Amino acid sequence: MLRNLIDEILLFLVPFLLFAGWLLLTKRNPMDFNHWSGWKFGLTVTGILLGIASIILAGINADTHTGAYVPPHMENGQLVPGRFTDKP
Repeated sequence: MLRNLIDEILLFLVPFLLFAGWLLLTKRNPMDFNHWSGWKFGLTVTGILLGIASIILAGINADTHTGAYVPPHMENGQLVPGRFTDKP
């Protein structure tokens, strides 16, 4: 769960990092607020759209299971990991 949250935060930050890199390439100071003033809204919307797109793609590409879930349990003193059964 934490990994998914970190992935979404990093995807949101990608447009900002790319813009900061562009400012560095054009020899401008990325810490100067004036360079960011006209771009904040567009970068924010782009970051949000990247996050939404990644969630949608993850949902589309996720494995679907039709069987019932059997949680981890003990059998004959051995821990059997959780799994999905073949039958619904």
